[in-house]
Amino acid sequence: MKLTFQQLRLVNVNRCEQVFHPLDSWSIADWAVALAGEAGETCDAVKKLRRLQDGKNTSKDPQTVSQCIENIGNELADTIIYADLLAARLGIDLEKAIIRKFNIVSERMNSNIKLQDEVINEG
Repeated sequence: MKLTFQQLRLVNVNRCEQVFHPLDSWSIADWAVALAGEAGETCDAVKKLRRLQDGKNTSKDPQTVSQCIENIGNELADTIIYADLLAARLGIDLEKAIIRKFNIVSERMNSNIKLQDEVINEG
């Protein structure tokens, strides 16, 4: 299954409102703090990978590289899920925002590598 930003938005907001709370019951700051928390957990998971690589991991830390990478993936997913909820709260189309920002940076760096709406929609 391929996941689109539109599919994520639909199920993400639906689950939030069905299981947790209405999207607009949290302020923009609340959503931003939740997003930062998940980004911090991602960084912590990367730290644990580094500890493992240095032989300094504890018994509470993941014991294999694959466990560390799985944890990092889980935390990255949480970060993206919260980013989408913040974007939903603000009425931001995340797909369009990413395309626009990616292309702005490409132009700034004199790169001809750009995202196109039709390329994204075909995938």
